[in-house]
Amino acid sequence: MPLYVDRSRKVKDGDASLIWPRRRAALRLVERSSRCVTIGLVNNMPDSAFRATERQFVSLLEGASDGIPVRLVLYALPGIRREGASLHHAESFYSSVETLGETRLDGLIVTGREPVTADLRTEPYWESFTRVLDWARESTYSTVWSCLAAHAAILHMDGIERRKSEHKHFGVLECTREQGHHLLTGTAPRFRVPHSRWNGVAGRELVNRGYTVLASSNGAGVDTFIKQDGSLFVFFQGHPEYEADTLLREYRRDAARYLRGESENYPFVPVGYFNRATEDALSALREKALNGREEQLFEQVSAVLKKLEIENTWRMTAAVIYRNWLKYICSCKEAGRVKRVLFA
Repeated sequence: MPLYVDRSRKVKDGDASLIWPRRRAALRLVERSSRCVTIGLVNNMPDSAFRATERQFVSLLEGASDGIPVRLVLYALPGIRREGASLHHAESFYSSVETLGETRLDGLIVTGREPVTADLRTEPYWESFTRVLDWARESTYSTVWSCLAAHAAILHMDGIERRKSEHKHFGVLECTREQGHHLLTGTAPRFRVPHSRWNGVAGRELVNRGYTVLASSNGAGVDTFIKQDGSLFVFFQGHPEYEADTLLREYRRDAARYLRGESENYPFVPVGYFNRATEDALSALREKALNGREEQLFEQVSAVLKKLEIENTWRMTAAVIYRNWLKYICSCKEAGRVKRVLFA
């Protein structure tokens, strides 16, 4: 069963072509299904990744639906400034989180955003973010907190501070199941997940505060963890939703930032992602860059990356995990476990 993106409240009747990927008539049929699951996506990513993140979650949920009709509603936090095409897209297809209480959401996905301040609690969107969290706890069967959103959520809930690592955890990392749980049913004992983060949280501190660590990676720490608190909160420090070339684009972006003098860190080659020949070529270019910033080196980096076709080795695992998540929501919905409250 495919996924249907509900943009109808933002689109005029004459603009049915903008209801992607399915027409509104089909959406109405899905809404009438007793098994329909309605998911909200709060997309907080910056303009450079805004549309790509939406596309990633649409694709992943569609691949994971497996016979479950899924309706996706798009939301934005106030306090996040957008410009140009991203602003137009948000104004056309996204609703403010202030309207969360107007739709009966069964589940929610909240993405992170690169911080502009040292303390997440001073970010311009912090107040609206915490209101979304408090609402989700009482009003959804389950909510996914992705990467930086996971860090912000546990800081608000339990005062758990993230810690910056000596180097960026960057690449497709092998993760090991730590606990048996229905979210990981059907996954291998070890599976691969993309990570792209400087910060992390300690597994022991999570456990001491009532969280359950489901999977972790040797050297990079916790990958997936959960906490049942009204709603089942699912936290990913990695990015199972990433497309095949997402890490490639991030590597190219970070290399460009360094060579332009906008960053003090030239990226390491992502782990477990490129073939050996590409790793060697990019490592050699990194050494040149560290010996002297020359913008023309970026042309050489781009030339190496342009030739590549990346295999998505984590997509099957990601689809299994999100399919299990949707099935969990279905089972809770049938049991009628969660009361719904207004967003206030």
